[in-house]
Amino acid sequence: MRSSEILNHPIISERYFFPREATVPQPFWVECEGARLACAYHEVDAEAHTIVHFHGNGEVVADYFDGFPELIGRMGCNCFLAELRGYGGSTGSPQLGKMLEDVQQTIEAIGQPHNKLILFGRSVGSLFAIKAAELFPDVAGLILESAIADPLQRLLLRMNPEELGATPTELTEAVTQAIDIQHIMTRFTKPTLIMHTRHDGLVDVSHAEQLAKWCGGPVQIEIFPQGSHNDIMFVNGSQYFSLINEFLDSLRD
Repeated sequence: MRSSEILNHPIISERYFFPREATVPQPFWVECEGARLACAYHEVDAEAHTIVHFHGNGEVVADYFDGFPELIGRMGCNCFLAELRGYGGSTGSPQLGKMLEDVQQTIEAIGQPHNKLILFGRSVGSLFAIKAAELFPDVAGLILESAIADPLQRLLLRMNPEELGATPTELTEAVTQAIDIQHIMTRFTKPTLIMHTRHDGLVDVSHAEQLAKWCGGPVQIEIFPQGSHNDIMFVNGSQYFSLINEFLDSLRD
């Protein structure tokens, strides 16, 4: 079985991804192979940096449409909310291999210089932000929130390779071929901000610590003592956004 067939297997789609429908006014459409992604773009200055935000599992762009882009705008940045296939107002179904392939079209569709882009991945969205860092290593920086260091481990929590018609070796090779996070992070030399909570009940804090060890460029890691996986932003709001603001300022200096 080919690597792409393994990662696009219906069992992964059914057990790992939790999409829901929700639309936003006047979507920024991104055309991908077999899917049309309903993204959103909030611009404050055409010459400013742009945060490219990949949301978490069970979330959609509409969850961030009201409020989040405005907060980023007050920091002097544009905000591009990237939608995933099968999520929100997008077409297609959430197949991991194809979702990773969609990253290139998403970044290219923004149409801005790569060195003006700051990638931001939350939870499972970190996989797509890290993939973008591999494809576009000249971006300005990378922000990872409640991020995943080991996608294979996450998959194995919910399925066995045999259910996918694959051996353990074939599944490992498929994941590594699609997104070798250690390889990517060690070669990414731009600044990275990592945020996690000490008591994340879904993605253990060890993922953040491992990602920080792998970073090939300047890295700042913040482990919040309060909050968990799904309320990190709300519980730590003031400090959370202060860290982002300081990080953005450092990229503009």
